[in-house]
Amino acid sequence: MSDVRVRGAAARIRVVRPGELDTGEIERWRELRALSGAPANPFMEPEFSLAVGRVRPGARVAVIGGDSGGPVGFFPYERGPLGQGRAIGFGVSDSQGPVLGPEHTLTAGELLSACSLGSWEFDNLEAGGGLFVPDAAEAFDSPVIDIGQGYEAYEAALRAGSPKFFRTTTAKERRLARQAGEVRFVFDERDPAALRTLMAWKSAQYRRTGRRDRFAKEWISTLVRQLAADRPDRAPGCSGVLSVLYVADRPVAAHFGLRSRTVLSCWFPAYDTGFAKYSPGLILHLRMAQAAAGAGIGLLDLGRGAAEYKDALKTGELRVYEGASVRRGPRAALYRLGREPSRRAHSFVRDRPKLAGYAQRALSQVGRLRDR
Repeated sequence: MSDVRVRGAAARIRVVRPGELDTGEIERWRELRALSGAPANPFMEPEFSLAVGRVRPGARVAVIGGDSGGPVGFFPYERGPLGQGRAIGFGVSDSQGPVLGPEHTLTAGELLSACSLGSWEFDNLEAGGGLFVPDAAEAFDSPVIDIGQGYEAYEAALRAGSPKFFRTTTAKERRLARQAGEVRFVFDERDPAALRTLMAWKSAQYRRTGRRDRFAKEWISTLVRQLAADRPDRAPGCSGVLSVLYVADRPVAAHFGLRSRTVLSCWFPAYDTGFAKYSPGLILHLRMAQAAAGAGIGLLDLGRGAAEYKDALKTGELRVYEGASVRRGPRAALYRLGREPSRRAHSFVRDRPKLAGYAQRALSQVGRLRDR
C-alpha cells in the first residue's frame, strides 16, 4: 500500500489492493456511481473490482482523497511488472474507467504518476470517463436494449421496427416446442452443471471460430465461477446471472452475465449447435429481456462488437472507447513499440468489411484444423 500527495493537486492518493477497501470506501464508491448519472453498469461497481482482486495479484485501486478528507474518487486498475497498467479485468471487462466525483482536480498524468504507472490501457472506457477520453484512439458503439418502459413496450417496438425478425424468432420457438419438447426458461439458474455446460459450449465456439479461448485462462474461469455464486441481496451492484433455455429439460442455450439493480451486462452467451436451426440464442435473449424487465432491470447492455443478432435486438447504443493514456518518457516509447502496431493492424482490418470477412474465414479454418 502506498500513500502519496500529488504535486500541484489538492488530492491525496492511497493505492491499495481491492480487498483492503473498507466498508465506508465501498459505500462512497457506490454513492459516486449513483451521482454520476451513468447507467449502473456492474463492471463499474466495487464488487467487480473486489472479485477481480481475488484472482489477479496485480489488481489495485487508487483511493483519491479530497480537501474534506473523504474519498472523491476511485481508480481500479492492474499493474504489470514494468509499470504498464490496464483496466481492471482487462480482456473481459465491458465497461472501464475511474469513478470520480465532480470535486476532483486531477489530470490523467497526475493519477498515473501517483499509481507508478507509465501507461494505462483500456478497450471499453465508459463515455463518462472524461479524464482518459482525450487519450482514446477509437470509439465504438455498444448496443443496448432499453426495457425501462417494460417488456411489452419493447416487444411492440420490435414488432413495428423488425416485424420479420420477431415473427421468425417466435415461430422458431413454437416449432422447437413441437419438434423437440416443452420449452422452459430459467432467468437465474443456480445449477452449477448448467454453468459448466455453458462454459464448454463457449470454449468450443472460441475454438471453432479460431479465437482465443478465454476459459482456458484459469483466472477468467475462476472469476466467472465466483461471480456466479454471488446473489443480488449480497452483492447488489454486481452479481452473476445465469439464464438457461431448456427443451425437454435439456439445456439448448445459456447466457452468463452480470447485473446491478437496473442494468444487465450481457457477457457469455452460447448454445448447443445441434439446435442451431431453431435460433435458440435469439429465443433466449427475448426471454431474458422479458424476465429482466420483470425483475426491475431497465437496460440490457449487449456489449461492444458487431453481430447480426445485436442489430436485430438493440434499441440504441452507448459509446465506449479504446486506447491508452501514456506518460512521457522511455516507458511511453516502449508501450508504443509493443502495442500500437497490433492495435493499428486490428483497426485496419475491422474498418474494411471485405478484409474482415477474409480474416474471419481464415480464423474459422484455423479453428477447424485445431479441432482435428
